[in-house]
Amino acid sequence: MYDGVIQDLIDELGQLPGIGPKSAQRIAFHLLDADPDDVKRFAAVMVEVKSKVHFCEVCGNVTVDVQCRICTDARRDDSIICVVEESKDIIAIERTREFRGRYHVLGGAISPIAGIGPDQLRIRELLGRLQDGTVTEVIIATDPNLEGEATATYLIRMLSTLGLKVSKLASGLPVGADLEYADELTLGRAFEGRTSIAG
Repeated sequence: MYDGVIQDLIDELGQLPGIGPKSAQRIAFHLLDADPDDVKRFAAVMVEVKSKVHFCEVCGNVTVDVQCRICTDARRDDSIICVVEESKDIIAIERTREFRGRYHVLGGAISPIAGIGPDQLRIRELLGRLQDGTVTEVIIATDPNLEGEATATYLIRMLSTLGLKVSKLASGLPVGADLEYADELTLGRAFEGRTSIAG
C-alpha cells in the first residue's frame, strides 16, 4: 500500500507477536514522526540486545553474563527448581515474591503440530541439574494450555522415577472471574484442584 521502505517497515513490524496490520502501521508512522536521535537510539538498543544477550549456562534464562542474576544469588534455595517454558515466565513468578528457589527454562513446550518434541527442549539439561542430589523438589509451572499440559505430563512421568517431590502449580478460576465466562478446561481444573475448608 505504501512506497518501498515504508511498507517494508510495516511488514516487519507486523511480524512481531501481538502486532496486527493496524498496530504495525501506527508504530511505523510513530517512528516516522519521532526525533531521528530517538529512532537511532531505539535501533542501537535492538542491535545491542541481539549481540549481547544470550542464555544462562545453568538455567537457560536470558542474561548478558555467563550466568543470570538468579543463578548467582547465594540467597536462593538450591533444593527447589521451578520449571518454566520461557524466560518471561520467570518474571511473572518473581513478581509474586512467593518463590525463592531456582529456575529451569525449557525453551518452549512439547507441540507435535509445530514439530517440537522433548528432544528440542532443555530437558536433558534439567536432568543433569538433578544428578548431585541437592534438589529435593521440582515444581512444574508450564502454561495451562494443551502444549503446557503435554509437557507437564511428560515431565511428571519422567521425574517421578527419580525419588524427588514433583509438584505442579494449581490452576483454575482467577480471582474476580464469573463462572459463566469460564471455559470448560479452566472450570474442570478448578474442580480438580479444590481445597477442603471444613469436615
